[in-house]
Amino acid sequence: MLDIGHIHRTEYELDADRSESLGKVVIAEAPGRVHYLGEHGEPKAGLFLSSAIDRYIRVAVSLRKDNSLRFFAADLGERKRTTLINLKYKREDRWANYLKVAVHIFAGLGFPVKGLNFTVAGDIPQQIGLASSSAIEVAAAIALRGFFNVKLSDEDLLSKLIPAHKTFFGKKDTAVDYAIALFAEKNSFLIVDELNLEVTPIRTSLDNNYKILIMDSRVPRMGVDEELKERRRDLKHGLQLLARKHSGTSFRNFVTADLVESMGDLPEEIRRRCMHIVQELRRIDEAEEALLKADQPALTKIILHSHESLRDLYEVSCPEIDWLVKRAQELDGVLGSRMTGRGFGGCTYTIIREQVIEEYKRRLEDYERIFGFHPIIYEIKPADRAHLEPV
Repeated sequence: MLDIGHIHRTEYELDADRSESLGKVVIAEAPGRVHYLGEHGEPKAGLFLSSAIDRYIRVAVSLRKDNSLRFFAADLGERKRTTLINLKYKREDRWANYLKVAVHIFAGLGFPVKGLNFTVAGDIPQQIGLASSSAIEVAAAIALRGFFNVKLSDEDLLSKLIPAHKTFFGKKDTAVDYAIALFAEKNSFLIVDELNLEVTPIRTSLDNNYKILIMDSRVPRMGVDEELKERRRDLKHGLQLLARKHSGTSFRNFVTADLVESMGDLPEEIRRRCMHIVQELRRIDEAEEALLKADQPALTKIILHSHESLRDLYEVSCPEIDWLVKRAQELDGVLGSRMTGRGFGGCTYTIIREQVIEEYKRRLEDYERIFGFHPIIYEIKPADRAHLEPV
């Protein structure tokens, strides 16, 4: 059972008359996100080049006469239900568990969430690493904040989403996704620091002729979790070994020269993993400078080297993804192409001039013939933060 008495709702401003209206409906939407650089970084201390994307999850909230919590996924035609006293993670509730995270927050703040309807719908592609699950949580939290007319800042909401998610799912690896959804700016890339969850927007200098394509390779992925756990163990061990010779508790305290000097002290595989992390941190700094200066050739090299590092040092790519990236990079009019997501399949992104998109798609016919997978393309652009929608 939830402990809902530890914070009184008088801590925030509540318009009781408005919140108790049965006819009231509040709708919020939250964007998905894509990481361009930095996704496979130091655990809990990553640095990312990212953006929100113009694909959204929308959540509508309305009041019920009874004490039931009803959840409806409009796209799936599925319904789930619970009550406040039974508010907990259930595997069979799948998508509804993410809505429960937001309910948990506002119940804990003392708001009357006994009887509510939630409807969720959206156009973020599922299970390809575009943060659709986090978008459900953020959209639901924004909707409830508006429904109860409470003055709770985005920073406060972020600080409550993180522990609420851990309560339900036993992990807290979604903080960066929340920060992007809450603090993104339209037509801007974002530098996101996982250490302090600071989000620094960089207005994109790309002209309207450039498009960003997400390519779902459709490669089946098996054993990814264990592979990634092994990579994280390698990083932890590598950092411990590096700290014996040089003071520092994070890869941010080391440079490439430190890894070169460590030859013979670190097992070669661990040294390669660490080299990727250290060099990727530098690439993100260089990408920020290239974006600020509108230096497109420099950005192209950074993206190319980042994919090569994921392929050769961190070893999370696969032949299908490497083929897609290579064929895209061969086209005159492609600014950059790289894998994105957890790896071992999944997606690439390609920043491409509109005039060569058709040629890019024609090359995918070869991909399907060679590998036997039918890829799916999604066109995206950097989008704005989560917000309430007019009803």
